[in-house]
Amino acid sequence: MTNFIEKLLELAIQIQQIPAPTLEEKGRAEFVRERFIQEGLKDVSMDSVNNVYGRWTEDGRPEQNAKPLIVSAHMDTVFPSGTNLSVTRDDERIYGPGLGDNSLGVAALFGLMWMLRGRGIQLRNDVWFVANVCEEGLGDLRGMKAVVDQFGAEVQAYLVIEGLSLGHIYYRAVGVKRYRLTVRTAGGHSWSDYGQPSAIHEAARLVTQIASLSLPAMPRTTLNIGKISGGTGINVLASEANFELDLRSEDVEALTTLVHQVEGLIRSAIKNGVKIEAEVIGERPAGEIAPDHPLIRLAEECLREQGIKAELTSGSTDANIPLSRGFPSTVLGVTIGGGAHTVHEYIDVSPVEKGMEQLVRFVEKVWD
Repeated sequence: MTNFIEKLLELAIQIQQIPAPTLEEKGRAEFVRERFIQEGLKDVSMDSVNNVYGRWTEDGRPEQNAKPLIVSAHMDTVFPSGTNLSVTRDDERIYGPGLGDNSLGVAALFGLMWMLRGRGIQLRNDVWFVANVCEEGLGDLRGMKAVVDQFGAEVQAYLVIEGLSLGHIYYRAVGVKRYRLTVRTAGGHSWSDYGQPSAIHEAARLVTQIASLSLPAMPRTTLNIGKISGGTGINVLASEANFELDLRSEDVEALTTLVHQVEGLIRSAIKNGVKIEAEVIGERPAGEIAPDHPLIRLAEECLREQGIKAELTSGSTDANIPLSRGFPSTVLGVTIGGGAHTVHEYIDVSPVEKGMEQLVRFVEKVWD
């Protein structure tokens, strides 16, 4: 392992050790901001949602008419405060919650700076490095929304870095709509009031109906009920129950159709003594870039140079925002691993070098 890779991995672990649940990223953001300053980036700042920005610029004036490249990586993790973040490692892997998703991605921002500086690579315009918030869970991509609101179309491209996606090129953004459904009834005693509606029974009935919907395989469309709660006791007719629903599709029309089906089931479930509130708690817009777009071809070339066959794929990432607005964007990874979003998460060490070579070549050639 080279000194450069060891330094990069040590920084990734430092970042991973700072808890950063979605909406609670400020401690990690302050660490990144201080490191951006130490690296000599210009115009280092933190915005109102705790995104951190820093501008890499060459001596002299940028090339006329050339636009900056935005390179971002999300800081937040799926793990709540209090999660044991202990790290273990062997010769091939490093284990730690949130290490690959996405502490390594954030560390790669610095790795790119070190490679550009160490190799004396001259870029044709500025690079804005951004460590952003709220990519996971119910963050609703508000961090990336703020980034794209700031830079808009006046960019060469948006490059999103994910720690565990080496070999994948994201060109299509999966649309997502999320609900929190709350069922309310009068409640009562399980014996003396039997026959009156229970919020849990009504919620369960609605869950079963939603889960029984027939979904198209192409375009890929999915639904998931990931959280359910309610009731106060085994002998109580529950007066309230709720569940959270995630709807996704690669296609805008397919997602719209699914949304209409679900909302129709919700309306049908409302009856005398049963009230249902459907709160939208997240929306991620769909979008895509042509698979033969120069940006995608460049990403394929940079992987091919490392002996890695590229796989074009779709997903729900920070790239949803620029792609949905028609701006050239893609997602690239640093390494491979497993156990993402679990406490057993790990990264493979040996592919990191190729992952970083891929990234620096992309940044170097994006203006060609």
